[in-house]
Amino acid sequence: MVAEKNIKRDEMEDEVEFKDQVISIRRVTKVVKGGKNLSFSALAAVGDGKGLVGIGKGKAREVPMAIAKAVENAKKHMIQVPLADSTIPHFIKGVDGGGQVILRPASKGTGVIAGGAVRVIMELAGIKDILTKSIRSNNPISVANATMAALKKLNDPEVVSKKRGIAKDSL
Repeated sequence: MVAEKNIKRDEMEDEVEFKDQVISIRRVTKVVKGGKNLSFSALAAVGDGKGLVGIGKGKAREVPMAIAKAVENAKKHMIQVPLADSTIPHFIKGVDGGGQVILRPASKGTGVIAGGAVRVIMELAGIKDILTKSIRSNNPISVANATMAALKKLNDPEVVSKKRGIAKDSL
């Protein structure tokens, strides 16, 4: 019985195809009595292109191991983003630490107007038309966290219309 559940879970994971992309890789050192210990820190994003996206960090002595850890961490911290066709349902601002990101819905055909970490996350989430602006910090980790904070705050239009008891078209 337990083996059957594990097989079904493995089959479900194989059905969902995740794309991953590295946002940044940094060389970090720890100063110790014997000198400096060198390691690498990686920030990666994972998404399925249909509204599921996550970011994660990993650290190891070699770059490929740091990237693998970051991708694994990103898969653990995935969120579902409500989509309105090829854009987001409404204007939203995300803040995390020094990073601040503004996300605005755009009309069809606009494309992803974003840079750096925001662009990677939007493309992996499956958002094809959006206007973004990154304010304050340009640190990729802060910007990526602010972007995820904004995406977490997005409201699904259908859920809001049910709460308010009105038709979705009148929102």
